[in-house]
Amino acid sequence: MAQDTSVRLRAANAGDAEGITRVFLASREAALPGLARVHSDEDTLAWITHVLLPGTRVWVAEGAAGELLGFASLDGDELDQLYLRPDTLRQGIGTRLLEQVKEASRGELSLYTFQRNTGARAFYERHGFVAVAYDDGGRNEEKEPDVLYRWTAAGRPVAARPE
Repeated sequence: MAQDTSVRLRAANAGDAEGITRVFLASREAALPGLARVHSDEDTLAWITHVLLPGTRVWVAEGAAGELLGFASLDGDELDQLYLRPDTLRQGIGTRLLEQVKEASRGELSLYTFQRNTGARAFYERHGFVAVAYDDGGRNEEKEPDVLYRWTAAGRPVAARPE
């Protein structure tokens, strides 16, 4: 697939908080209808503004007109967030964001995604992530069963983290 040169990746800044919040909320609603909403939109914006943006490395993908199409965040060795606007799926934007995070990592990443998010699971598996643990939902606020994925750079074995 040819890379869309009208999409640009850049480091996020504080001014991106509202756009990131809109993408986060729309993506979760589209991918996981019926997922428990444990925070208001205002609380989600506050979390993105005061926790996510200052506490993790965040990149955004923006279109030719500067519109926010998606974002990803890296927290240590964890791919903490990767969300796209629902109308931009399957255009290579998620792959570009994921490659940016992989490049910025120390050669290994872990992430959690909900077990029923089959689209996300297939995406991560296509990109070399391996499921290493399943949880009944007791570890997340939504109480939704999730799965832990791990990725390591070529040639390094994937191993489950000690719990």
